[in-house]
Amino acid sequence: MSAFTLESLASLVKARRSANAEASYTKALLEKGPSRVAKKFGEEAIELVIAATEGEKRPVICETADVLYHLLVLLEASDVSLAEVLDELERRTARSGHQEKASRKPDPNLPGD
Repeated sequence: MSAFTLESLASLVKARRSANAEASYTKALLEKGPSRVAKKFGEEAIELVIAATEGEKRPVICETADVLYHLLVLLEASDVSLAEVLDELERRTARSGHQEKASRKPDPNLPGD
């Protein structure tokens, strides 16, 4: 089992913020701002969805790695730490998913499900 963690990757992304954009894809992406990072994350998420529908394991693994990386870049661009997200997930898992979802206020801008 790998000792590499999401925390390791989040630390690497944070460190790349101070790198040279010519040498670091992460830095170049961060310099484009949160909206460009979000767009790139969305593209990667769509690629993962497509890979998952095709039924081959290796493309799902590769696209998931891309999604996780771009998610962490998006968090960095948004000044949100992985620890904050994990804290929220821990709070939510203290009760059932149905209870947690029912406790949220509906967003009038989102369609119902």
